[in-house]
Amino acid sequence: MEKKSQIYGIRAIIEAIEAGQPIQKVYLQKGLKGSLAKDLEALLRKEGISTSYVPVEKLNRLNRNNHQGAIANISPVPFSNFETLVESIVQQKKEPFFLLLDHITDVRNFGAIIRTAECCGVDGIIIPKQGSAPITEDTVKTSAGAVFKVPIAKVDHLKDALFYLQSHNITILAATEKANENLHDLEISGPCAVIMGAEDTGISPSILKTSDKRAKLPLMGSIGSLNVSVACGVFLYEVVRQRLK
Repeated sequence: MEKKSQIYGIRAIIEAIEAGQPIQKVYLQKGLKGSLAKDLEALLRKEGISTSYVPVEKLNRLNRNNHQGAIANISPVPFSNFETLVESIVQQKKEPFFLLLDHITDVRNFGAIIRTAECCGVDGIIIPKQGSAPITEDTVKTSAGAVFKVPIAKVDHLKDALFYLQSHNITILAATEKANENLHDLEISGPCAVIMGAEDTGISPSILKTSDKRAKLPLMGSIGSLNVSVACGVFLYEVVRQRLK
């Protein structure tokens, strides 16, 4: 991790959060005490910023400066406000196209997905604040720079984001092997949002239940699933294919 992607020191991190810096994750020393440390923890909870409590040895490896028991990772790109993004796209476009990622955790998968999303004309990517892959140098590299071109919004709860999209007449299409219908047999028209699930567990049951349509990909081999970035590419390009008909 390069130093330019970090902020260290309790007060410096508090000031960065209050100034609206795109903080991705904060590492706090286990057993950290003091009123300022408590203020930081309260602010992290309020803002929904991912936090890990680690031994001081790990903090020393991350940064050799006087970190005071707190180091923050900064995103190389700013995040969009979810509601503002949706409102803007809905007003501008007849057929908005969104992508939701339910706890994708691998940074390279994330980067590959962003690259494909940009190529498919996706208007915005929505991820949960907690449990999603950070935007790292590997993400940027794998995305071939697409991370700077596609708006990305973080939300507290992905389920609430689905309800908000549905209130704007955007159909939610879930990619799941539990579906009865193959993707290519499904009619996809109008405003659409595709949702992809985590690499190991797929889409969470509550999110899957909230979706409007579900589809699977036919698998002809013996392996039971595709890499999520590959599956995402197939789903996004099926939307593109049907829109070009």
